[in-house]
Amino acid sequence: MQYFWKNIPRYIRYVLVQTLYLFLLMVMFRLVFYLFFFKTTITSSADIIKAWYLGTKFDLRLALILVIPVALTAVIARNCFFTSKAIRKAMTVYLVAVFTGLTLLYILDLGHYDYLGIRLDPSILRFLAKGERADNARMVWQSYPVVRGFLGIFVFLFLLLRLQIRTWKRFAAQPPVYLRNWPFTGYVTALTLLVAAGIYGNFAYFPLRWSQAMFTRDNGVTSLGLNPILYFASNFSVEGDTYDINLTRKYYPAIANYLKVDQPDADKLNFVRTVPGDASKPKLNVVLVMLESTGAAPTSLYNNPMQATPNMQRLADSGILFKNFYVPAISTAKTVFGVTTGLPDITAVKTASRHPKMLDQRIILDQFKGYEKLYLLGGNTNWANIRAVFTNNVEGINIHEEGMYKSAKADVWGISDYDLITEASEIFKANNDQKKPFVAFLQLADNHPPYTTTSGAGDFKKLTEKDIDMAKFKKSGFVSIDQFNALRYEDYNVGHLIDMARKDGYLNNTVFMFFGDHNCILNPYTFMPLPEYELATGGVHVTAFMYSPGHVAPQVISTPGSLLDVYPTMASMVGLPYKNYTLGTNLFDSTRVNDKYVFVTYLRNQQPYYSIIGDQYLYEINMTTHATALYDLKGDPLKNIQAEKADTAKNLDNLTRGFYESTRYLMFNNKK
Repeated sequence: MQYFWKNIPRYIRYVLVQTLYLFLLMVMFRLVFYLFFFKTTITSSADIIKAWYLGTKFDLRLALILVIPVALTAVIARNCFFTSKAIRKAMTVYLVAVFTGLTLLYILDLGHYDYLGIRLDPSILRFLAKGERADNARMVWQSYPVVRGFLGIFVFLFLLLRLQIRTWKRFAAQPPVYLRNWPFTGYVTALTLLVAAGIYGNFAYFPLRWSQAMFTRDNGVTSLGLNPILYFASNFSVEGDTYDINLTRKYYPAIANYLKVDQPDADKLNFVRTVPGDASKPKLNVVLVMLESTGAAPTSLYNNPMQATPNMQRLADSGILFKNFYVPAISTAKTVFGVTTGLPDITAVKTASRHPKMLDQRIILDQFKGYEKLYLLGGNTNWANIRAVFTNNVEGINIHEEGMYKSAKADVWGISDYDLITEASEIFKANNDQKKPFVAFLQLADNHPPYTTTSGAGDFKKLTEKDIDMAKFKKSGFVSIDQFNALRYEDYNVGHLIDMARKDGYLNNTVFMFFGDHNCILNPYTFMPLPEYELATGGVHVTAFMYSPGHVAPQVISTPGSLLDVYPTMASMVGLPYKNYTLGTNLFDSTRVNDKYVFVTYLRNQQPYYSIIGDQYLYEINMTTHATALYDLKGDPLKNIQAEKADTAKNLDNLTRGFYESTRYLMFNNKK
């Protein structure tokens, strides 16, 4: 075997060795992912092995693609490959660039997965948006060991450089093998066939495709089976978000009937519903509180073993818990846009707040006549271009942001939630004392990396592993003690807000609506009524409850609710007349108890879906493959029953596409 190896021309052997180096680098990062980031509900070792098998085939494909320039140079230069200084310098620069790029991209992928639970995809480009790079960089700096990480990367890359230099010198020192034309042609043909076969990657009619990694419903197994760089490249698109007027008209009847549009018109595409006012209702203050990364599963309200949110539990028990409340997408910016405009943000790469053509909207918040309108954020509203969502659509809105508070900045997200609430309450009190009703959007941020927690009034204390039952903790879904403490701190601040409202005298004439913007990244959990971790709906199922002493009676509402429904509900709560131009409805609409659906988007197995969820059924459409499925949430929620319930599936397909196509249209055509 050694004799055979030595008789292969050294430039071809060099190509094979570099392919091996690239392949081993990717396998090393795959092993790191498996040991430290991989989580799954799958117990079958056969599925894990299959994911490894597919993943290493993808790794080999990428290694072979990247080695092609080396191979072409080698077979063209032949024995001059090791005697030419120009070739040596070019190969060194190329290979160092490739290994450096791979290392950095894989580390970025691991961080992306740790943060969002999905492999690298084009949506990461939103973090590079102009004007936001510095904030995102500060978040990384404050959340991760950046200095130690860069030192580790530098040492690793230095060792790779030394390996490259040593490998070149070793091959250059070996005697050349001179081949006649036919033997040379044979070697080149064999090398070409090997590279082509490795890139093709399949013993089948079609080549290896990334969709083959999606042979289970489990995101962890799928993620293990993918190569993140190839997956990113295959899903990268430069096509902008747009709409199709013909599809909008095709599905308009279904959505118009569902929304109960005043004057349905498929030509004019009218979505208006006129809601009369009710002068008998008290003109309460309205405070919306966005709870950062507060899904349903982590909180005490849904039987999480760790019971991290006693204040939220207390308020929900005394108010109204919306048990099945969803946001349209997993993104803070998309949530702020969605709740404010009444439209799901279904943009593919960026967010609607960053899209100039989507910033002109007719919204209900602007119709709160006689109300002081407030938006309060501990950080800067240039984040995700959120300022424009409010200033472009709400006349006279008063924005309070970083630089306007007395409190010092706590981290990249601005002042702490405790300080934000303290100063916000002073503003609320001033309006209340002057008998000026107000509607306020209060956005919390600390339940988010870098998980900054303060002592608050001096009585908030972090817990450690010694303080908690780790057996319960492992069942709770929390990925770290820091994450658990951050949620506890948010709950502490929810209690602080109500204490301040009582102290400052506006509690009894204010209605508070609390809602999460999306779920946090969690380990697998099984305590929820539905297998939402497996369905992937857990990411958009959030905590939501209303609290207003003397104005709302304690109850639990199981009818599905949506982020889009918040402002229609609050306007009706305080008796304001309004026109609804978009897709939200009143959460208390008794005519929809058995016929309410909410529109959501999510990723499962790295595949994007849009769907509607009702009291009994979930109907979903794969955005990539266009495959459809119907699930019975009161039966087997993981079994596709589309064939058995064909009529139901057809009706829900029309409604789902009605939501989707109407959203695409309205994002561009709901201008004031």
